[in-house]
Amino acid sequence: MHSRIIGTGSYLPAKTLTNLDLEKIVDTSHDWIVSRSGIHERHIAAEGEMTSDLALHASRRAIEAAGVSADAIDLIIVATTSPDKMFPSTACILQDKLGIKNCGAAFDMQAVCGGFVYALNTADLYIRGGQAKTALVVGAEVLTRMLDWNDRTTCVLFGDGAGAVVLQASKTPGIIASKLHADGRHQGMLKADGIIHHGEVQGDPFIKMDGQAVFKFAVKVLSEVVEEVLEENKLLGSDIDWLIPHQANIRIMEATAKKLGLSMDNVIVTVATHGNTSAASIPLALDTAVRDGRIKAGQNILLEAVGGGFTWGAVLIRW
Repeated sequence: MHSRIIGTGSYLPAKTLTNLDLEKIVDTSHDWIVSRSGIHERHIAAEGEMTSDLALHASRRAIEAAGVSADAIDLIIVATTSPDKMFPSTACILQDKLGIKNCGAAFDMQAVCGGFVYALNTADLYIRGGQAKTALVVGAEVLTRMLDWNDRTTCVLFGDGAGAVVLQASKTPGIIASKLHADGRHQGMLKADGIIHHGEVQGDPFIKMDGQAVFKFAVKVLSEVVEEVLEENKLLGSDIDWLIPHQANIRIMEATAKKLGLSMDNVIVTVATHGNTSAASIPLALDTAVRDGRIKAGQNILLEAVGGGFTWGAVLIRW
């Protein structure tokens, strides 16, 4: 038994924050941000708009595209670093908002920007193992609530959004292969140290990042994991129709594509208008390319992501 993606959906909050807007609140400039990240604008969740609300909109669109009923879903995995609350899980809250009463399992997955590929791999294993038939996999974030708006090295990079896919058991291969990795030795390069202790926040709750170190690490491990997947499946970079990387930084994407011998014409890029939406970035980009017709049946799609932890991975899909 295999699993196939049969529907995609996404959602972006209505409010946008442009680089010109950021020039008014922090010492930065449009040209500086674009030259270092490729970002022009990002979306910001409204006051009171929760991660589960973003996930709900994206999920409904994915379910509609899949042509299944919500009640058919027997597994929900939400990849997020910005859950609605400490508990219950955002996945259980999403299950309730979707009106699904008899879901087999619902849980969150926290691997930061690597969260969606981790969640997709997990759902694939559930389906291959016969524990689920129809899975809803969501990446959803409101990371802008974890930003220090006086820190120009981080506040210009992140945005809010959600993307979702419906994955279903199939006799025809869809997800061909996945590779996941982690190395906690590098946790200090990208982190948010704050914790709740006796009802109070202790430590720094804002995102902190060593940008140069993250860049070097990301280019190295993304190239390695992609080569690992290709080699095991006897494919070359030229066999990939579309590369969909985590949308963190255009320079990382360009460097990775170059190492693989891929033209940027074969890379799905949405970072300019979305910013870095962490676990939501890949499903947001995937849905964009599916709906505008670039992704077609029979094509080879390669997803890749790296995130704090550090976590990283790649998923090879035949559409």
